Amino acid sequence: MYDNSRGIINAFLVDVFNTILKAEEYSISRKYPRLSVKEVHVIEAVCNLQDTDNRATAVAAKLRITPGTLTTAVSFLEKKGYLMRKRDAKDRRIVRIYPTDAAMAVYNYHEEFHKEMVDTLLEGLTDEEAKMFTKGLKHVTKFFKEKYRI
Repeated sequence: MYDNSRGIINAFLVDVFNTILKAEEYSISRKYPRLSVKEVHVIEAVCNLQDTDNRATAVAAKLRITPGTLTTAVSFLEKKGYLMRKRDAKDRRIVRIYPTDAAMAVYNYHEEFHKEMVDTLLEGLTDEEAKMFTKGLKHVTKFFKEKYRI
């Protein structure tokens, strides 16, 4: 049983990961054809940090990318009208990143995608099954974070 479960779980994780990425890509391209999934994730990080720490360095850290990579992404998203950069009023060395109204619309659309995905999963599970599934996902997340320092 254990060996059979291992194969099923491996196939499931690989398939689910790829399917989610494709579905995200498809969903975004239908509504926002000028944006990539990576750009939407930059917008998402900026929106999530706007009320806490929207410094460019904090956004780059949240995305686990270099500040230079973030600078390039933000430049493209500024040109497209989704993000704005402003120097901090008190410390001009600090650059803060803000979402535009267009970015907030993208963020809300993307959040709805994730909400629908999770709601669909949970509606087919009992409370106990949901707890066990969550426990398993926590173990997988811990594995990747510890092994690959993500």
